[in-house]
Amino acid sequence: MASATPSFTLTYSDLPPLFHRRVEADPVADPAWVLRNEALASSLGLDVEWLRSNAALQALAGNAPLPGASPVAMAYSGHQFGGFNPLLGDGRAQLAGEWQAPDGTRYDLHLKGSGATMFARNGDGRATLSAMLREYIVSEAFAGLGIPTTRSLAVVATGEMVYRQRKEPGAVLTRVARSHVRVGTFQLAAVNRDPEALEALLMRELARNFPPAPEGLPPARHFLRSVAARQARLIAQWMCVGFIHGVMNTDNMQVAGETIDFGPCAFMDRFHPQKVFSSIDQFGRYAWDKQPGIALWNLTRLAESLLPLLAEAQEAAIDIAKEELAAFMPAFEQHFEEGMRAKLGWRGADSDDGERIAGIFRMMMERGEDFTLFFRRLTRVAAGQHPEDVELAPWRERAGANPDVTAMKAANPVYIARNHRVEEALAAANAGDLAPTHRLLKVLARPFTESDGDADLEAPPTPEEEVAQTFCGT
Repeated sequence: MASATPSFTLTYSDLPPLFHRRVEADPVADPAWVLRNEALASSLGLDVEWLRSNAALQALAGNAPLPGASPVAMAYSGHQFGGFNPLLGDGRAQLAGEWQAPDGTRYDLHLKGSGATMFARNGDGRATLSAMLREYIVSEAFAGLGIPTTRSLAVVATGEMVYRQRKEPGAVLTRVARSHVRVGTFQLAAVNRDPEALEALLMRELARNFPPAPEGLPPARHFLRSVAARQARLIAQWMCVGFIHGVMNTDNMQVAGETIDFGPCAFMDRFHPQKVFSSIDQFGRYAWDKQPGIALWNLTRLAESLLPLLAEAQEAAIDIAKEELAAFMPAFEQHFEEGMRAKLGWRGADSDDGERIAGIFRMMMERGEDFTLFFRRLTRVAAGQHPEDVELAPWRERAGANPDVTAMKAANPVYIARNHRVEEALAAANAGDLAPTHRLLKVLARPFTESDGDADLEAPPTPEEEVAQTFCGT
């Protein structure tokens, strides 16, 4: 059956030129399919037959533009590990086009590893197969967990080698997102003192990704409030599954509220609140327990960028920003406690739950508990499937005789993208074997359901298998 050629758009190009630069094709030698996410394509209303075509292969390798769209590299600023860079941007990527799903939602298609742009800063513009597969695997794990995330539509091998720590096969990933606008994009307009560009960006994001403002609430304040609310919930969801993003720079925080930029990210095995995996985070800036504070820090940079739109007088604008930012931490704490109560099967809410949860985490750290398996074991105890451990008495005291087992099963995954299993899959893929990747993706699509024959994917690493560091792949 002949495939229908889809027509894409690129409305991001309608923004002032401060935010984008045209990209010329940087063809790859010998593109070949590695992965296609046909389930995602179907959910977006994108023709699967087209996705299987050679035309799609060439477009998603960066060898040809998507039909109807002219790709651009997005420009933005960013605080990277606290240090400000006024001009960053897509150094090895392109915003290739936008697609409107049947429900009216618009999505970006963004190619990573598609070649050097004017923002490459002497980089080669390419990406390794292992880094692109890592993003594919972890972003799809997030989708299975029900946590807002960018998605991965395809990975295309380039037929070229890329040099990082070692020589590796190259690849291009197609990322799908509601937006690729970041806190750093707003910082770019602010540092250039361009209020017209700032307002144009604000109004575009509001119209595309947020509901209308309540009557009487000005657009910039509505935007700041909405972004902060989404981030409060998102960070709580990360932490409730033991996830560490690794590089929460302002250019890696998407304002629409999806998890983006899966670089040196990881799920914890043994619990420790100061756990860090990123090879470049030497001082623990982005550790597991630092993530809410860093999110607030990033949101403060967003608020600073929005000051000219919050009020005419700077003092009044600062007061508005402070008032909106003050709501972030209480909202995060509420979402986190709600998530933890579900994981623990605690019904209702109690004013002492925060301290009880902290006590359980202290016990987990002292005992070296595996984050995911601890809550799985607790779920079995609650369901009467495991002999009760006397050391769980503090949990039982709050849970009572009738813990909410249904909530626990829905909040405590059987499978996560464990670091050692991801690394095994990547090593096999580099050697030409995709079977471990497909097996991992299959269980991660249904992470709350036990799968026969996959107990090894649930198990924690042995000391020899444990992954101590992860890398961003640039």
